[in-house]
Amino acid sequence: MSEPHAPFGKAPSLDDLAAIAEAAFLTLPEGFRKLTGDVVFRVDDFPSEEVLDELGIEDAFGLTGLYQGIDIGHRDAGGPAAGPSMIFLYRRPILDEWAEHGEVTLEELVAHVLVHEIGHHMGLSDADIDAIEASAG
Repeated sequence: MSEPHAPFGKAPSLDDLAAIAEAAFLTLPEGFRKLTGDVVFRVDDFPSEEVLDELGIEDAFGLTGLYQGIDIGHRDAGGPAAGPSMIFLYRRPILDEWAEHGEVTLEELVAHVLVHEIGHHMGLSDADIDAIEASAG
């Protein structure tokens, strides 16, 4: 099992996880970051009840991240603004998954969830993202 991240004497806070996500985003290739465009990143403890109901998820620990918005491929350049695209990272489910699967660091797990949700922002399905991850090793 991996060791807890050294700066944390206890579970990382929302701000700690946001800092980890920001650092992970900055390590992505510059071209990929530019393609992401305007997207708001937000860290919450859990998804809302409305989100869980909409997705048919009963256990709030079952969702580590979520993309909300119109993906890049489906935006209408001539239409009204679509509103902000948002990527949510859910702290408690991420920490729970990290504790259960100690083979990755918290930073690696946050980066994985972040890239997965950016994939949805770019219009990729879960199957597309899984295939890309499998081919990357």
